Amino acid sequence: MTRPLTLVSPVLPGTSAATVVAKLALLLPQINAALESIGTVHFARLVLLDRSKANLQPDLLSILPSDDLVIGIITSYDGDFSTYIHDFVARLSDEFDALLSLTVGGAALTPVVDHVAEFEAFIAQNNASEHIPNTYFYAAYPHTVQAIHAAI
Repeated sequence: MTRPLTLVSPVLPGTSAATVVAKLALLLPQINAALESIGTVHFARLVLLDRSKANLQPDLLSILPSDDLVIGIITSYDGDFSTYIHDFVARLSDEFDALLSLTVGGAALTPVVDHVAEFEAFIAQNNASEHIPNTYFYAAYPHTVQAIHAAI
């Protein structure tokens, strides 16, 4: 059964959108490789939002410091939450450390390989998909990623 994860974390005050974009660009190849190798992720998105903008769209080229940026990690995955998090820590601990270095409270969770339980608790506590009013989730099909791959 497909499950949602929506983690939204404030970026450290004084960080520019350009800094976040540059760091994400460096991390995406490793993140993509891990997503493919784990085999339980249906969809994944990383978003950068700016709370000071009416449409929440940041000026990605801005080098000006901001106190209004938010990083969102949005995924749909199969299986158990704890297993999912442990799979990602095993494959992307350095990348999570880099992402957490940009977020409020992230330093207390790094390195994630030494703080797996705290990291898992942080994600569970801040997973908007598990908190009302954000619990609505529609899945068009009941199949796992592995079943879908096997069928095509």
